[in-house]
Amino acid sequence: MASTLISPGVLALENDQSFITQQPVTVGAAIIGPTVKGPVEIPTVVTSYSQYQNTFGTTFTSGSNVYTYLTSIAAYNYFANGGESLLIARVVSSSADWTSATNSPDISGSTSASAAFVIETISEGELMNSSSSLANSGSLPSGSADNYRWEISNSDTGSGTFSLLIRRGDDETNNKIVLETWTGLSLDPLSENFISKIIGDQTLNYNSTNNQIQVSGSYPNNSKYIRIKEINNLTPNYFDNSGTAKVEFTGSIPLNASGSFGSATGSLISSTQGKYYDKITTNTQGLSGSDYINMVNLLSNQDDYQFNVLATPGLLDSVATHKTQITNIINNTQNRGDNLYVVDLAAYDSTVATVTATAGVRNTSYAAAYWPWVQTIDPDTFQRVWVPASTMIPGVYAYNDSVSEPWFAPAGINRGGLSTVVRAEQKLTQANRDSLYTGKVNPIATFPGTGVVVYGQKTLQTKASALDRVNVRRLLIALKSYISQVANNLVFEQNTIATRNAFLAQVNPYLASVQQRQGLYAFKVVMDDSNNTADVIDRNQMVGQIYIQPTKTAEFIYLNFNILPTGVEFPA
Repeated sequence: MASTLISPGVLALENDQSFITQQPVTVGAAIIGPTVKGPVEIPTVVTSYSQYQNTFGTTFTSGSNVYTYLTSIAAYNYFANGGESLLIARVVSSSADWTSATNSPDISGSTSASAAFVIETISEGELMNSSSSLANSGSLPSGSADNYRWEISNSDTGSGTFSLLIRRGDDETNNKIVLETWTGLSLDPLSENFISKIIGDQTLNYNSTNNQIQVSGSYPNNSKYIRIKEINNLTPNYFDNSGTAKVEFTGSIPLNASGSFGSATGSLISSTQGKYYDKITTNTQGLSGSDYINMVNLLSNQDDYQFNVLATPGLLDSVATHKTQITNIINNTQNRGDNLYVVDLAAYDSTVATVTATAGVRNTSYAAAYWPWVQTIDPDTFQRVWVPASTMIPGVYAYNDSVSEPWFAPAGINRGGLSTVVRAEQKLTQANRDSLYTGKVNPIATFPGTGVVVYGQKTLQTKASALDRVNVRRLLIALKSYISQVANNLVFEQNTIATRNAFLAQVNPYLASVQQRQGLYAFKVVMDDSNNTADVIDRNQMVGQIYIQPTKTAEFIYLNFNILPTGVEFPA
């Protein structure tokens, strides 16, 4: 279509202003804590509680007791309340060596039972060991719902292919529970179905030197449960020129057989060594504060890990050995500027005075504290257990965001109800709630006919300002996240009016939509010649100033009832 006129005439131009404004990238919550199984110190995203169960397990037995980690209870409540994605960073006792379980299918035509290849579990710890003799039913005595067994089927030396099944450890030969099926696998590295390429062979480990996940191996892991550790018998160019399998390779194809896994190390902490639920003290679920160091440091990496809420159920700010990690988390959160940390202040059976004194030491708008502890029904053991507030609060935020917006207060009867809570540790009086709120602690209140409710939304900021409220801090997090994404696309673009207008064309409509959704009273964005002078441009800078008036919440409602004598007219 012509865009200019050379000879006299009329030019009709189209100016499409109907583009839909891109919405912010949705990120969920993050939890640092112990789990039953799963990748050790490798943050992993799950999008449902069933996926969490498959990846990280649920319960473990110690003696006659069955335990569930607070991480699991927090994950259940998060997804039950509308959460969409959850980043789990598993921590373990640093006093144990944690490794994966391995095993090797045998190759055909071999009298020495050589291994065709070695597979290993992605999850680490002794729990993954299922090696033992088969019972009459074809079950593994040490097999469980948390570990696995493997099976080779459809082995065909003519095509050089075979299938690999990953089965649940507690199934039986005649009643298989197949978790994954990989068909048409090949040991030919030149084949599209090369086993390492299809299943994956990457090993991930936390590197404390550069505070990153170090990756070794060539192919990303497509399997959720296993990876290829090594291949002992490659079959490059399996067929000769006539299309016939080469004799030297046919004996390398694994036999139809099944097996189990073994040799993994790293054990969960027993009830005699660990403190769980309301018994948590310095020892938190068998761990110490120092066991959290690596994951606390790793989640400071904003480029690799994005989330808007962070919780560490089991770490208590009043415990000296936990305080260091909580301080590090708060510092990291302030540096990142894109999430809110939910901190637990004190152990079970503490007092209002202890809680407010602990909160008084903190001064940040990037953290919020809630109290007291609450009793809930464990989703996997169905027992009633006591948990710190941070186990439940990410779920409250998730519900708030699903029915409204992040800049609405995640508190009150409409959005702060704790439906899965049986009762609070203490039934707070009005005086208790006043003391807590004055001390920057959000009360978890109990009301007749309503139940247990989050009844506050203060951050741990000491000075009174708009940012001493959770909804305003979360508003700023949402705005900065979106506007920063817009600005990232302009880095290295020409510093011209056109580029600045492109920025304004995306940011203004977004802020207008936030205003329409009750997040802002007013806003103004300035990115023009007034703040992008010649001197600024010569320094390769582009400056934008964003002015906002956050919407405030009605937390204190005063109702004046005026009694008038008969015959008096009502005020206009």
